[in-house]
Amino acid sequence: MSGIPKAVLYYSPHSVWSSATLLALYEKGYGTEEVDLKVVNTDKGEEFSPTFLRLSPKAMVPTLVVPLRGSLASDMESRFKAISETKALIEFLDKSRSATSHTHTTSSAPAPSLSPATVEFANVSSKIIDIIQADEVSPDRLQYLNARDRASLQELGKSVVPVLESKRSAIVGYLTQCENGTIRMSEKTKAFWRDKRMAIEIVLRVFSGEDVDEYLARSKDMWEVTIPGVLTQVNKELIGPYALGDQVSIADLHFSAWLCHLVKLAGGSPSDDGDTAVKKVEGHIGNGFILPEDFLSSAFSPFTEEKPALKSRLAAFWDAMSTRPSWKRAYAL
Repeated sequence: MSGIPKAVLYYSPHSVWSSATLLALYEKGYGTEEVDLKVVNTDKGEEFSPTFLRLSPKAMVPTLVVPLRGSLASDMESRFKAISETKALIEFLDKSRSATSHTHTTSSAPAPSLSPATVEFANVSSKIIDIIQADEVSPDRLQYLNARDRASLQELGKSVVPVLESKRSAIVGYLTQCENGTIRMSEKTKAFWRDKRMAIEIVLRVFSGEDVDEYLARSKDMWEVTIPGVLTQVNKELIGPYALGDQVSIADLHFSAWLCHLVKLAGGSPSDDGDTAVKKVEGHIGNGFILPEDFLSSAFSPFTEEKPALKSRLAAFWDAMSTRPSWKRAYAL
C-alpha cells in the first residue's frame, strides 16, 4: 500500500457537518492510511483562500478529496475529485468501505452498512435528513439567530463578531491582492468573494445596532415556531432508539450532529445525558414547549417492580448516540 495516495478530509472542529462526516469516518472504521484529516481554520476565513477554493469553489467545509478509481496504483499519476455536499460525502464514505468496494481500504475494523435496508427506511431517512438540512434551520442561521433580546444579542456578538470580522478581513485581503496583481483569480471567484463580504457586512450591521427589531422578530419566529416544529416532526419520525430502530444509519449521523449544535446553543454539551440535553433545548425554546415522553427505556424490565422508564424519543436517541465510541472521538470526549 506504500505510495498509494490517500483521501483527504478538510474539516473544521466548529463545523456541524464536519462533525457528521467524522462520525461517518469513525463508524465505518476508516484507517489512518486511508484518510488524512486537515483542519480548515474557518474562524480565520481559510475556507475563502484561493488554495481551498480550487478544491471547493463554494468554500464548503467539510470537503473530501478522493483519488479517482483507476488512479490508485503507486506508479500512476493520481487524479482526484472533491466532494463538498454533506449528504453525498457521507454516502460516498459509506459505500466506499464495504466488501464490494474498490478503494483499497486498509483497516481491518468492521465496516457496517449505514444505508437504510428497505425502501420504507430509505424514505424515512431521507425525510429526516431533508428536514434538518433545510436552509431555514442551517447551523449558521441557528447560531446567528440565537438571541431573543438586545442583551443576549450583545452577548452573542462577543463570540460572533470577531469571527465575522476575521472572515471579512481575509476576503478583503484576497480581493486587494487581485487588484495589485499579486494573485490572479477568475471574475467568478472575485464576484463570489464580494458577495460573501457583503453578506458578512449585513450581519455585522445587526450587531452594531441596526435593524435589531427585525432581527428579534426573526429570532422569535425561529425559536418559537420553526425549531419546535422541526423537533416535533423529527421526534415523530424516530423509531428509537436510533432513527430507524436498533442500528445506526446515515440519518443518525446527520441528525445527531445538527441536534448537538442545537444543544450547545441552548447551553448544553456533547457530554450531557439525553434527558439533560433535551430539557436544556426545551427550556431554551420556552413557551412551555415539551416533547412527549413516550419511549420506553431499554433499562425497563418486566421482571422488576420498577415503573417503566419513559423518556422522549429525542432523549433516547441522544443517549444512544452519545455513548458510541464515534461520538466520543468526534467530540473529543
